[in-house]
Amino acid sequence: MSKLIAIRHGQSTWNAENRFTGWVDVDLSEKGVQEAEKSGKLLKELNLNFDIFFTSYLKRAINTLEIVLKVIGDNNNYIKAWELNERHYGALTGLNKAETKKKLGDEQFKKYRRSWNIPPPKLDKNSTYSSHKDPIFKDLKNIPDTESLKNTYERVVPYFDMNIKKHLEQNKNIIISAHGNTIRALAKKIFNISDKKITSLEIPTGNPLIIDFDNSGKVLSAKYLDSTRKKEIISNE
Repeated sequence: MSKLIAIRHGQSTWNAENRFTGWVDVDLSEKGVQEAEKSGKLLKELNLNFDIFFTSYLKRAINTLEIVLKVIGDNNNYIKAWELNERHYGALTGLNKAETKKKLGDEQFKKYRRSWNIPPPKLDKNSTYSSHKDPIFKDLKNIPDTESLKNTYERVVPYFDMNIKKHLEQNKNIIISAHGNTIRALAKKIFNISDKKITSLEIPTGNPLIIDFDNSGKVLSAKYLDSTRKKEIISNE
């Protein structure tokens, strides 16, 4: 039996300001650091050995993982993959969510934020927030200018199938420190969630989701370690 622990990074500074973040490389807020520390403590209480660790290119996820590793006393190296980055929010990047909702209206706002296959308008490459200007992506080709959840799924899930799934099949315990839409994409795959139902899936910050697999890769159980901050884990129809 193997375990996959998926952690959405702790609250970021832009989460705290209610802004669309996407690929902008903002750091954890003070609350986010505390959430990461609590994640580490909850994982330490499991008394498990963790074999391999994955995260994105973005420091809010990296720093969450490093805090967790420090708390659990594990100094193993981790693997960074741009494929595990947050969804790119296009022209919404940097905007306040409440103000944007007022401007766009509830229906259009919900389509851009939570639909399966409708991306926001593209972010101008000359924007202050353009990832084309960020040195951490200097070696990356085909940087997106906007993404739907479907677009995010199309990079996250192939990466999972190619690089992570094999470790689960070898009965290893894995931690992924990533982002809300990264984990939504993985959850859609793992729990076989429909295109329609995935719009309702919410992922809390800094709360480890632990998923148990049998030797054939079938999901046996799934739960959030902090029951006071859990969200519904949507299953297949």
